[in-house]
Amino acid sequence: MAQDDDRTADESDDDEPGAGGRRGNPALTSRAAILAVVVCAIALSLAYPVREYIAQRKEIADLRHKEALARRQVEELVQRKQQLGDKSYIEREATRRLHYCRPDVKCYVVLDGSGGEGREAQRGGPPSRPPWYETLWRSVEAADRPR
Repeated sequence: MAQDDDRTADESDDDEPGAGGRRGNPALTSRAAILAVVVCAIALSLAYPVREYIAQRKEIADLRHKEALARRQVEELVQRKQQLGDKSYIEREATRRLHYCRPDVKCYVVLDGSGGEGREAQRGGPPSRPPWYETLWRSVEAADRPR
């Protein structure tokens, strides 16, 4: 029992602040320092792969967006191809854009001066461009003049 009393006396002396023996629990032990170094090493070793993973996910999202746009454009082009294959659509566009007229239909062109060009000039707005054939003829006349 004497030995047990000596141990308890030694342990009680170590806990006192003025004791010259072992100190109490220090704030940072060698085990805690090693654990901190290991945790930092793991965090640093995982930082690059995580960054690459995030970058790849962003790139995948961008590529999916581009794919969706391309698919939408393909659908529009397929629809346009079908539209251009329709004979009635071609005839309507020829009539509207090129002023073509079918042989069995009477077509009229009204030249009363009430078109948009006359109104723009009367209002003092900016003059509109002349038709392409007038521009072509003027350039032919200008090229024919001697210098």
